[in-house]
Amino acid sequence: MKQVISIILVLLIGVLIFGALYFSSDESLKFNEYGKVNLADRVSEKYIDKSVNGGSGVVEYQKSEGLESGSANYVTSIIVNYRSFDTLGEVTVLFISAFGVALLLGGKRKRQKNMFEPNFILKHGARLVFGLMVIFGVYMFSHGHLTPGGGFPGGSIIAASILLLYMADNEFRAKMKSLKATEGIAGSLYVIIGLLAVVLGGYFLANFLPTGIVGDLLSGGVIPIVYILIGLKVGSELSGIIDSFVTKEVE
Repeated sequence: MKQVISIILVLLIGVLIFGALYFSSDESLKFNEYGKVNLADRVSEKYIDKSVNGGSGVVEYQKSEGLESGSANYVTSIIVNYRSFDTLGEVTVLFISAFGVALLLGGKRKRQKNMFEPNFILKHGARLVFGLMVIFGVYMFSHGHLTPGGGFPGGSIIAASILLLYMADNEFRAKMKSLKATEGIAGSLYVIIGLLAVVLGGYFLANFLPTGIVGDLLSGGVIPIVYILIGLKVGSELSGIIDSFVTKEVE
């Protein structure tokens, strides 16, 4: 009976949403018929033109400069420029999750042993791969304004390299004090940049630095700086979560 009621409720909600989108009396809320959308009216076009305030022209790679967002990556333009405050909220959610894990699994802890004893090749090979993964993770968040990537995937790659060392070496234990310091400093600097933007740019997390030429490494204003901070923060937080799960409490 519960399943029948659930199905009816889902169908009812679906009908209401469909009706609101296609048969609404408010024209601004209605969906256009397929193929009849005026792309010039869409906000997405503003993001591509890198100007939501009007007066935008053609954006040319490694030629256009002085844009609202100097990021060559459209996704980055939106996430770390036009909705950077929302991204700060996402980072905060990750911090709360890491804090919750540390709170539940806190106390004096020691390293758990793996079910197998890692051999010489695995242990030393993992250290070599660890270095490559860290370099790739840094590349991901330092080039996020130019290519697909950014702070979250870059930080996740760094955390995965820490997990690799845990899996390949029974004696490895991450330096938690360093991770906590890195997480705290990166998060604080993110907020400080946002507050500094209020003074220099007029609103929180405004892009107050020169955006340069789109496509250049030194471009995008504060976007690369924010992505580096996010990468360090995410990497340290996820590494802390990994450490909490692969260690056990000492009585």
